[in-house]
Amino acid sequence: MRNKLIAAFAFTTALVSTGAASAADLGARYTKAPAYAEPLFNWTGFYVGGHIGGAWTNEQAINNGIGAPFGDLGPGDSFRQRSSGIMGGAQIGYNWQANNYVFGMEGTISGLDNKGTAVNTTIGAADDVFTWRANVLATVVGRAGFAVQNNLFYVKGGYAGVNNRLNVTDTVGPATGSGGQTHWANGWTVGAGWEYGITRNWIVGLEYNYAAFGGQTYQLGGTSGNYTFDAKPRDIQWAVVRASYKFDGPVIARY
Repeated sequence: MRNKLIAAFAFTTALVSTGAASAADLGARYTKAPAYAEPLFNWTGFYVGGHIGGAWTNEQAINNGIGAPFGDLGPGDSFRQRSSGIMGGAQIGYNWQANNYVFGMEGTISGLDNKGTAVNTTIGAADDVFTWRANVLATVVGRAGFAVQNNLFYVKGGYAGVNNRLNVTDTVGPATGSGGQTHWANGWTVGAGWEYGITRNWIVGLEYNYAAFGGQTYQLGGTSGNYTFDAKPRDIQWAVVRASYKFDGPVIARY
């Protein structure tokens, strides 16, 4: 009887050990899958692209007090004009993303066709005919934004410069003459925009900017005498649509 009890106990122990091993084997083979890591749109990286839109310029010129044998605008006399035109160009920059915050630097170069003609009729005729044109605009700015997946809302600010040309022609006697000069005017700019990542690398967006510039002295007398003005684009505003290609940066994931 004792031998039978020992045998029954040994058989039961073997069954329990086999069941435990099977359960452990099942646990090893059927572990719970890890949570899915949803990738975020990655704004980090270098990008290049182009933009096109419209620009508005306020031009100002003031006779700085130096006379000329021709011309009828006296010291302190001035004119202002507003003009608009198409503008377009290229941008290059780099973004760095930390969580939802995006910081970067960007440079742009744009061509614009903002120009005008101002006529002085002091003596009852088209005497002094001034023409001006702002044709090249460049910026170097810092950007800061907040990303919501594929959307980036940002502000920007920094340096702006513009190439500005001013000419005058006086064809009404007794004295006549003409001349002109081109200067690069330095200033500052601020702006804001929105960008959207349509794919991992292609980005489109909308942007508005404002820039103001310091004056330069333009000697318009040429070989005919002194006729000198302090002139500048008082401000330039522009709104553009943008498209950029972003080179891949490190992957950001949310767990």
